[in-house]
Amino acid sequence: MPSYGDENQVTDEEAAVRPMQEIVWEGDVIRFRENAIVRMLLDDGPFDMNHIARRDFSQEDREQFAQLIGYSVSGAGDLGYMSEATTRRADEAAEALYKKGKP
Repeated sequence: MPSYGDENQVTDEEAAVRPMQEIVWEGDVIRFRENAIVRMLLDDGPFDMNHIARRDFSQEDREQFAQLIGYSVSGAGDLGYMSEATTRRADEAAEALYKKGKP
């Protein structure tokens, strides 16, 4: 299983140009908007999260995958492969959404 550390951190400028899923309320939780196709492939396909974790994917791909499966913003910050810059960007979006209140 790959390990992630300081070498996988990105600058705020690098994080700003990477795609980021929209941040949404789902019940009482603020999450990245789940991509239904990616979720179906994970839930119904031949691979589970453990299988994916053992593969040699880039930090950037893992970061985007967590977003596409609808990870909670608060939980994403605890993932070893989520960069501090991306976490900051997502936290800022989540805070703005929280201040608006639930729909």
